[in-house]
Amino acid sequence: MPVPDPMNERQLQAAAELLAARFPVATELGEIFASAGHQLALVGGTIRDAFLGRQSPDADLATDATPERVQEIVAGWADQAWTTGIDFGTVGLRKRGQTLEITTYRSDSYDRTSRKPVVVYGQSLEADLGRRDFTVNAMAARLPGYDLVDPSGGLADLRRKVLRTPGAPEDSFADDPLRILRAARFAAQLGFTVTAEVARAMAAMADTVAPPRVSAERIQGELTKLMLSPLRGGPAAGIELLVDTKVANQIIPEVPRLRLESDEHFRHKDVYQHSLTVLNQAIDLEPRYELSQDLVLRLAALLHDIGKPRTRSRLPDGRVAFHHHEVVGAKMARKRLTELRYGREVIADVSRLIELHLRFHGYGDGEWTDSAVRRYVTDAGPLLPRLHALTRADCTTRNKEKALRLERAYDDLERRIAELAEQEELDSIRPDLNGHEIMQILGIRQGPLVGQAWEYLKDLRMEYGPLDHDRAVQELLRWAALEGLDIPPAPPAEDAGD
Repeated sequence: MPVPDPMNERQLQAAAELLAARFPVATELGEIFASAGHQLALVGGTIRDAFLGRQSPDADLATDATPERVQEIVAGWADQAWTTGIDFGTVGLRKRGQTLEITTYRSDSYDRTSRKPVVVYGQSLEADLGRRDFTVNAMAARLPGYDLVDPSGGLADLRRKVLRTPGAPEDSFADDPLRILRAARFAAQLGFTVTAEVARAMAAMADTVAPPRVSAERIQGELTKLMLSPLRGGPAAGIELLVDTKVANQIIPEVPRLRLESDEHFRHKDVYQHSLTVLNQAIDLEPRYELSQDLVLRLAALLHDIGKPRTRSRLPDGRVAFHHHEVVGAKMARKRLTELRYGREVIADVSRLIELHLRFHGYGDGEWTDSAVRRYVTDAGPLLPRLHALTRADCTTRNKEKALRLERAYDDLERRIAELAEQEELDSIRPDLNGHEIMQILGIRQGPLVGQAWEYLKDLRMEYGPLDHDRAVQELLRWAALEGLDIPPAPPAEDAGD
């Protein structure tokens, strides 16, 4: 265990000034607690982020006062207070726009069959810090003077950019297996690496990261935070750590299975590495399409090829094919994200992007017709910017000539989309007759036939562009006659393809 780095007086003073500037109300609150005969300290991620120059929306504090006593002390001082977390010893409050959460020193005891601890209050700040997940989160600053407390060498680990547990990682992870996922999340968010001891413990205890010990909702929460890392390469680094330690086998097994598959288009890397590259490239493309830390795009990029292992086949010439892997992959993604308790909209959007991610390549190098452009835009709907980013990111070939050809082809497609959008309002394509007009012309009531007629007219609109009203009526009557409806014969009309 590294010896805590000593700080000279100048460094200690600089640290105190930094924290005081970040959390001005904490000084005042520390004086109030001291006057009441109690300890108070800024703790955990609040200290870590301040030293890293990261913004923390909330301030976490710890005290020897019980929650009931905390309520008494802040009464009349806080602008607002709440007790949502009081069962875990936490009282929340706001003062001059700053949110603070004050938690009584704890000495948690786990039964190791449930993630929920039995909360036992403690009297020591050092003991409270010793129960925390990683040393970089086990630092504190006593108030009101901001005296640094670092019993586990967190500051040294912060400088080395490593994640280490205050005690034996096996004990820490046995108490709370969610910390295994938090290691990957912090690696993604902070750009840190885990120590060899932590990595070994993660691998040895990977099978504990599963319900009922860890709920699907909590797994999803950590995975989401990992995927939304603001660091370039952060999400991919977090996923790699989960895969290398076999933890991914428990929560997203489809991803490590990609390691076994070779992609015939990208022989220089397997599908797993290709998927991580696509993830990185999709993140790089977010600003281009006015997206910001977009969870749907990032999940789709990571999972876009998970259907390949199930669809792999060998062609007569020896090449490997993955026919319809986008369709199979979309279904697999929908199942996995449902099990992880993602919201319906996220599940629908991610699976739809995976289903559409090869649509561009289906047209090859040929000229895009207006009809093809309309269908591409309509099928993507509001997901079009994300589909642009995913499709471009999916080009990872080292063949510069091929890469340039694909880039130019997609540039041309986007240009065509923009041109047609100006002419036809592509993002809101509708049939040339609405439902009321269809019912009136055909003399039918609302029901399935109206929807069928609407879809038929929409297909015509997609294929041939806007039709004038008389032409649309003629086509509707023609459809009705073909369907055997009791409708007067349609007047003569030019063929829709002329």
